[in-house]
Amino acid sequence: MRKWLIVGLLSVLGALLLMQLVPYRVTNPSRQQEPAWDSARTRELAVAACYDCHSNETRTTWWEDIAPLSWWITNHVEEGRDALNFSAWGSGGNGEADDAAETVTEGSMPPDYYTWLGMHADAKLAPAERDELASGLRATLGGGG
Repeated sequence: MRKWLIVGLLSVLGALLLMQLVPYRVTNPSRQQEPAWDSARTRELAVAACYDCHSNETRTTWWEDIAPLSWWITNHVEEGRDALNFSAWGSGGNGEADDAAETVTEGSMPPDYYTWLGMHADAKLAPAERDELASGLRATLGGGG
């Protein structure tokens, strides 16, 4: 029984090591153009709460670059940029800009799992900050309910 446990653990470790050879990581294309922010405060809140998934300025920690977690994060960032990309403003990266303020107001953005365990704590918005960001996004992007 012990032999099978060791073989199983070594197999899992080997598979995890082989996964690191698949180069699917977050990349940051050049920043093109941001929207004309209504205020520096709106931009500050957006950078803290939104930019890691909705811009070409994504910051990852070392452990977020380890497969298979890196694969999930890369896919998540690509989907976020497709929906709304603050770094590609005016070049087709606007996606669902009209929904941005609404998702912040509803609390679905930033997602809860993004701030779990204190990770990305600067993205966890207080209710007043959430209202302030939503209002600023409406003013900056238009729409949003």
